Amino acid sequence: MNALLSSYLPIVLFIGVALVVGLALIIAPFLVAYRNPDPEKLSAYECGFNSFDDARMKFDIRFYLVSILFIIFDLEVAFLFPWAVSFSKIGMLGFWSMMVFLAVLTIGFAYEWKKGALEWD
Repeated sequence: MNALLSSYLPIVLFIGVALVVGLALIIAPFLVAYRNPDPEKLSAYECGFNSFDDARMKFDIRFYLVSILFIIFDLEVAFLFPWAVSFSKIGMLGFWSMMVFLAVLTIGFAYEWKKGALEWD
């Protein structure tokens, strides 16, 4: 019976360490956090308007353009990582197909830049 219990000791230690770390991460912000935020910290963040206004109010189209740009370049990075990892195995077809993909993204980026979608004035 003693050998059976000693085989479970690493699992019990792992659960104990996980509980201690988890509780420390939950309790630490309440002990360390700065409790007097300035007005800038409480102001509208990224969306450009207060978050507790009317849900049907109009806001600028530039927020949509910035989010679309983020999605486009986030997808580009998501495709570049597996391509770079398997670069030695995919050959010239894989190389040129990625170059076409990057060219299309570059043309789209240049178009948005030319149209002034990146200007925030």
